[in-house]
Amino acid sequence: MLVKEIISDSITTLKTSDSASLALSLMDEFKVSHLPIVNNVEFLGLISEEDILSLNIPDEPLGNHKLSLARPFINDDQHIFDAIRIFSELKLSILPVLDRKNNYLGIITIRDLIYNLSRIISLDNPGGIIVLELNQNDYSLTEISQIVESNDAKVLNLYVTSYLNSTKIDLTLKINKMDLTQVLKTFNRYDYIIKASFSEHQYLDDLKDRYDLLMNYLNM
Repeated sequence: MLVKEIISDSITTLKTSDSASLALSLMDEFKVSHLPIVNNVEFLGLISEEDILSLNIPDEPLGNHKLSLARPFINDDQHIFDAIRIFSELKLSILPVLDRKNNYLGIITIRDLIYNLSRIISLDNPGGIIVLELNQNDYSLTEISQIVESNDAKVLNLYVTSYLNSTKIDLTLKINKMDLTQVLKTFNRYDYIIKASFSEHQYLDDLKDRYDLLMNYLNM
């Protein structure tokens, strides 16, 4: 999924002539801690609530404020996984989106990112979860897929979790079967280490509850 598919224009942009107090008011209205400063279609920077409060001059124009962030943005033709990385690294509440000519197009919100990520990881599709522990050199997607498919099942989604200073990885598989018994037996037969497994009700209901709680929090 590309960034262009989840761009939002629902949040008002700021001008350099706008006051700090207006920026704080809009941040409170939209439940964000950052807002973009834009001149027509030129993205000038992202101002944070912390930037404004640190100066404590509410009537000062934003153009007089020094921005702590180095003009963070993402291009509309990048993947949303790139957006997740930027959000995580910079601890943002919104992320400006530009085209390849550096024209401002809109923003991505954390809420929209989480919602679309839930679609990518097949949250609404029934099935089960298997977590395998592997050495990095032993990871073969072909073999793992063949094991799953030999039991009349399909891999709906997978992701890898790596660990610092370790050659071990965790491979989490979402499979379109609620009964994982035969799939687990086959992995055992091939000497795979099964770190955890979850049925649809054990895992997906809990994951959906956590997702709903997070979305409710973001809407507060």
